[in-house]
Amino acid sequence: MKTFFILTALALTIVSCQNNQTTKKVVSNNISEENEKIQIKNASDFFPTEKTKVLVVGTFHMNYPGLDDHKTTDSDKIDVLKEPKKSELTELVEYIKKFKPTKIAVEAGTDRNITEQLQQYKAGTLKVSRNETQQIGIRIAAELHLDSLYAVDDNPLSEEWYKKDSISLNKMIGNIDWELTDKFDSLYAKWYNYNDKSTVNTKLLKHFKYINSEESHQYGYGHYLTNWFKTEGKGGADFLSIWWYNRNLRIFRNIQDITNNPEERIMVLMGNGHAAVLRQLFEASPEYEFIEFDSL
Repeated sequence: MKTFFILTALALTIVSCQNNQTTKKVVSNNISEENEKIQIKNASDFFPTEKTKVLVVGTFHMNYPGLDDHKTTDSDKIDVLKEPKKSELTELVEYIKKFKPTKIAVEAGTDRNITEQLQQYKAGTLKVSRNETQQIGIRIAAELHLDSLYAVDDNPLSEEWYKKDSISLNKMIGNIDWELTDKFDSLYAKWYNYNDKSTVNTKLLKHFKYINSEESHQYGYGHYLTNWFKTEGKGGADFLSIWWYNRNLRIFRNIQDITNNPEERIMVLMGNGHAAVLRQLFEASPEYEFIEFDSL
């Protein structure tokens, strides 16, 4: 009899455990069903899918003004007005035209009268130089029958600040060691020399695809984060933010001012140092779709 009660108790325990497991499964399933109702959305789901398409064309300065820290040697300079680079430039222009821009913004101040130069180019009265604004920007605008170009270059806050109060600016940024070098300087020098020779030894279209790649832009901007930027204290960081980064933020703001609707396709022709920063800004903006140069 005692054995019977023991077996009965054991059977009831097993049944109870099974019921508990079933209950847990039901609860688990309910939780699973509740979780399925909570859908994880992408940030992009909250913003318009139609965005103004932007093609940033980063370029070297074809007339070699010598204003940048890196100087191209005479042996590595090319002439886009002479063969074979003249034909290579035509190939580059035809490639960029595939983007079908409705507006073209260029690295020029408002005092340059870029639209007036465009009209002179169309009339055949403009003395065409090697400058990339004319060789690429004005030429494409004319061939696509655009009536205007947009000068979007700007001065940085540091320049305005210096004119108004150089004393407070110097106190703010401290004593930057402009001669400071680090291990990356020689590496960047080799890369820049390689890029110069690339314009000579490869076709312009291939070269432009290379310098407008995401990797080239990242390393290009990275140079600003070395040498004098590492001056003891925060002066290097402060100056970079109110000089180079600020200038490109203002350029970006000028481009916003010429943007009217998402149906527009804006081509931005800039020195490649600017293109590296503008890439960051356009990719982050909910207003624009950044078009990779080599995707046309």
